[in-house]
Amino acid sequence: MQTENDLKEIVKQKYAVIALQDKEINQSSCCGSGCCSDEVYNIMSEDYQQLEGYNPDADLGLGCGLPTQFAKIKKGDVIIDLGSGAGNDAFIARHETGETGKVIGIDFTPAMIEKARNNAEFRAFNNVEFRQGDIEKMPVTSNAADVIVSNCVLNLVPNKNNVFKEIFRVLKPGGHFSISDIVLIGELPAGIKNVAEMYAGCVSGAIQKQDYLKLIENNGFTNVVIQKEKAILIPGDILKNYLSENEIAAFEKSDIGIFSITVYAEKPSEKQNCCGPDCCN
Repeated sequence: MQTENDLKEIVKQKYAVIALQDKEINQSSCCGSGCCSDEVYNIMSEDYQQLEGYNPDADLGLGCGLPTQFAKIKKGDVIIDLGSGAGNDAFIARHETGETGKVIGIDFTPAMIEKARNNAEFRAFNNVEFRQGDIEKMPVTSNAADVIVSNCVLNLVPNKNNVFKEIFRVLKPGGHFSISDIVLIGELPAGIKNVAEMYAGCVSGAIQKQDYLKLIENNGFTNVVIQKEKAILIPGDILKNYLSENEIAAFEKSDIGIFSITVYAEKPSEKQNCCGPDCCN
């Protein structure tokens, strides 16, 4: 049985390879996981080109939503991008927060950090920095961020509860997050769930939708809202690598669903957390 460290190493190695590939190659696989299709499939990522601040060189086509579009970023905000990759969401967040704000990208794949730093340096983005680290233990002080964004990353983390604890720690009181991620309704077939490539491909590491939302609430967040939701369909020529024809037919007829959701939630303000006479009137 694979440990959490084993799964992290699978992801790190796979995304180190992805960092050296171009977007077209990444989009010809299952979320860039290497479970290659015979044709070019872009089954999860969305089109960023309409968003201001978009930089094609930083877009590896690995996301499953547009969290920065929904993140309610204001000028001067401090933004943290979890699993920042080559810098795509971080650079859009920079456009939203402006010159007076700051963006910190965190990724644990050295090749991704190098690529993101090169992209930022080339564009002279002096208020964007990228830190190598595990998002279960962020290299950031407590109460540092106004907004946290992330795009198709938490599904790759074995212990998602630790990540939400860290998000709560790092957000300022009254801060919020907007996270795009993959969730499930129903149990995946064993042939998908137990394959490492599908874990690194953002699918088998996903958890049940209700469990995901419950983790958010259990870690103290309020005003939890699903901002966007869409179904993810895995192409048949990818499924055939892991399932028999009968298993594929049964899977496609089942009520099992794979979804991309963008979730918003807030860390209560100090006043909301206060129980003294001065703030509970």
